[in-house]
Amino acid sequence: MGPLVARLGRVGQRLRQADRARPWVLDTAVVLLVFLLFCLPDLLHAVGVIGGDGDGDGRRRFRLAFTRLPVAGMLALQAGLVLPLLWRRREPAAAFGAVTAVFVLQWSLGAVLRADVALFVALYSLALHGRLRQLPWACAVSAGALGLVAARVSAAMSVWDALFFLLSTATAALALGLMIRIRRAQLAGLRDRAARLEIERDQRDRLAVAAERTRVAREMHDIVGHNLSVIITLADAGAYAAGAAPERGREALHLIGDTGRQALGELRRVLGVLREADGPPAEPELRPQPGLMDIDALCEGVRAAGLEVVYRTAGDFDALDSGVQLTVYRIVQEALTNTLKHAGAGARASLAIVVEDPRLTITVQDSGPPDPAGRPRTANEEGHGLVGMRERAALYGGHVSAGPAGTGWTVRADLDLTPQDGAR
Repeated sequence: MGPLVARLGRVGQRLRQADRARPWVLDTAVVLLVFLLFCLPDLLHAVGVIGGDGDGDGRRRFRLAFTRLPVAGMLALQAGLVLPLLWRRREPAAAFGAVTAVFVLQWSLGAVLRADVALFVALYSLALHGRLRQLPWACAVSAGALGLVAARVSAAMSVWDALFFLLSTATAALALGLMIRIRRAQLAGLRDRAARLEIERDQRDRLAVAAERTRVAREMHDIVGHNLSVIITLADAGAYAAGAAPERGREALHLIGDTGRQALGELRRVLGVLREADGPPAEPELRPQPGLMDIDALCEGVRAAGLEVVYRTAGDFDALDSGVQLTVYRIVQEALTNTLKHAGAGARASLAIVVEDPRLTITVQDSGPPDPAGRPRTANEEGHGLVGMRERAALYGGHVSAGPAGTGWTVRADLDLTPQDGAR
């Protein structure tokens, strides 16, 4: 049963596509079907191809009560009833009006035709394709026209029986049109909802990709910016000491190698999520994300580059999750990198991380460049590093402020440690 239903569904879909491409084909087919089933028998009877000699008394009385039309008049009335159905979908109200006018004219002449079924087809098409506000007057006109028919056939049958049969048929045509219209509207609503859900899903995917790219770019900036600043400072110091103190030059080269290897390892870890797996995956690096325990090593690396760092902490750090620790590490890393970049070797920096539930405060303050001619950057000079720090702090409901302090520069970050869901 399932394959049969699926096959019928595919056939119906092809027919709907063909109808949308050539709507005149279906309209013409309906007109031809009505002509063959309802118009042609009357024409054959009129020319004597089929006769009615075997009719009973009731049939004979019914036939004698109405006008016998010539073939030309019958063809004209049939054409007036059937041809407007060609426009039943494009102009349903006009088609219904034309059919009704010919229908009333025919019954006013006292003629009966099988093609009168066109009135019910036109009413069905108006309910399906027309404006809903047109249905009340269409129903009233149909009831009046059918009342005329019931009065005309009173010689052969009861008026109330005829009226009941005719109005029931009209109601069935109207209800069928409305039912199909409601079903199509429901399907259109479901298709529209499915399309909107698909668009929303694509938008969520694009937003997720953009957020991931931003995160990776921020990680890349933190890793590359910090380590390259340290490497450049060590290289300058090593070149200066190569002639006067070769041992210090070799030490600087070793530090450059260690810093480069550390940066390379972190870059491989970050970029590993962007690499598509072609063949067997490489052995994953199991090094965890940096946290508060790695800040001491970070300070040692900065000290090796010539920046004197005083690091102190206060508060309970054991309850901090890995996300908060990574955020603190990256903010400290960026702040010290900016200090090394702008204040240079020989400067002093004070780093303080204080936890006072439910807040965590990071303060990095430097003394400025040792050269009196050097100046800290102005407050309106914001690079990607400061923007990245603010984005990281915003993830925990915090903010970052940075600005000159005397001859140096101060960066202060404040994070909210309250859980997002309010639970401890």
